[in-house]
This record gives sequence, structure tokens and C-alpha cells, in this order.
Amino acid sequence: MQTNKRLTKAYQHANVMSFDKNSKIIIFSDIHRGDDSISDEFARNQSIMVSALKHYYKEGYTYIEAGDGDELWEHPKFQTIRAAHTDVFTELKKFYNNNRMIMLYGNHNIFLRNPFYVAKSYYYFYDEYLGNRQKLFPNLKPIESLLLREKHSKQKILIVHGHQGDLMNDQLWYINMFFLRYFWRFMHLVGFKNPSSPAKNIYKRHKVEKNYNDWIRKHKVILVCGHTHRLKFPKPGEVSYFNSGCCIHTKGINGIEIVNNEIMVVQWRMEADEEGIYRSVRRVIRGPKPISDFRH
Repeated sequence: MQTNKRLTKAYQHANVMSFDKNSKIIIFSDIHRGDDSISDEFARNQSIMVSALKHYYKEGYTYIEAGDGDELWEHPKFQTIRAAHTDVFTELKKFYNNNRMIMLYGNHNIFLRNPFYVAKSYYYFYDEYLGNRQKLFPNLKPIESLLLREKHSKQKILIVHGHQGDLMNDQLWYINMFFLRYFWRFMHLVGFKNPSSPAKNIYKRHKVEKNYNDWIRKHKVILVCGHTHRLKFPKPGEVSYFNSGCCIHTKGINGIEIVNNEIMVVQWRMEADEEGIYRSVRRVIRGPKPISDFRH
């Protein structure tokens, strides 16, 4: 019930972005940028992400980050994260400066719904080499939801993080944050899993996804989200629920591309060529399929 209510509210208040066959969009979620310590699960994929961002910027894509980009539950001081992943933020700044970056907040970076926190942490950063403040994302306005609307068919795609209605990650997020910051952050280093996280708890993950599917059937809108860390590309006959996965797997990062009015899941990973040299490569692992195939 809460999921239906929260998703409906996000849908009704979503920022709207038009797209057509000439649009190029890349959606990443659940990057969980940390402090580059042993607990930072994204650190191993930083170079892959930089390669992907360079590619998408060069090819004219709009970058959409669907929540949990920065691990603010563990590291509430954003400057710690920015300093740890300077190369990533250098690439993101290029998108932002060209009005091609949209940032959504999820449960792990829910602080971004506070404009005072955003202004203090994201507008500027201190450059230790130059010894002064530099612009990062001035006037950044993170949002909860984004509604993509095809210019001609008017078909709609709702993008949210996916924590909406998930009790311990939505209404009671502060309790979950406390345990993660002071307990589970250290316990998962020795193999224990947080039972309140849908990314770690299969039962909880399936329950969340069932709620998504019920909402899609009722509202007849394509839904793209993250949160569960589980890739999803619907099979023929299934409801139009897509999940972009995450960027903290050992084998690479996953995302969703929308190009030429087609949607696909891609994976970026390090692979060795015939000479044994490792390179960052892009693979299409689901799709592409015309968006028009996913009508209800």
C-alpha cells in the first residue's frame, strides 16, 4: 500500500523530460561512491566508470543518476567522497556544465533532498593544489523522480530510485542509516549481510519488486529504477519493469541506455585483449528493444 502511494506521489510530482529517436540517455544507479577505503565497494570500478563517462560524454548522451550515487549514509561529509573519486567527478562536471546531467536521490543519499546540504556540499569544493574554492555543480537541484515522455507517441517512462514505500529505507531510513554507519559497515567486511537491505535479502528484494509490478499494472507506465541492485529487463508478456542494477559488482558496472527510441541494458567491464592488455569494454547484455514494444 505504501509503495503504491509513494510511487504515485513521485509520478505526479516528477520533473518531465521529453525525448525522441535522436535522444541519447544513459542511466546508472547505486554507484555508492565511498572514501576509497576497504569498505568502498565502488573503488574497484572507478577506472571503468571513468572510461564509460568519457564515452558517453563524447557521444552526446545525457547522464541520469537514479539514486544512491554517493554513499552518504556511511560518509555524511561529501568532500571525503569527492576527494576519493576526483577523476569521476571531473567527468561528471563536464556533463553538468553542458546541461546533460540529472541527479536523483535515493535512500543512501537522501540528504540531497535538503537544498541547504546540497548548496554547502555540492556547489563548490576546495582545491588543495590551487588553494581556493572551485565550482563543482553550482545550483545543482537533485530530484526524487523524472518522467521521460516521448515527443510523438507520448509514451511515458518513470525513473525513480526505487526505495519509495520500502519501510526501512524510506519512512524509517534514519534507523537503517544508523545501523549501517556504526554496525553493518564493519560487519559486511567479514562476510555478514544487512538483512534490511533489498540488495542483500532475497525475500525483501522480491517483495519490493512485486510491489513495483503491481504499481505498473495499475498505472500503465514503464518504470525504471535501481535500489535492489538486481538487473531487470522484462521478457515478452511481463510488466514493463526495468532495473539498472548497480556499479559495485566485482565484474563491472551496469546501466540502461535509451537510444533511437530503443532501450537496452549494458555492462562495462575490464577484459584482456589478445595481447593480454586489459581494456574497459562495453557489452549489450539485454536488448535492444523498441520502447513501443512495452505498451500496456
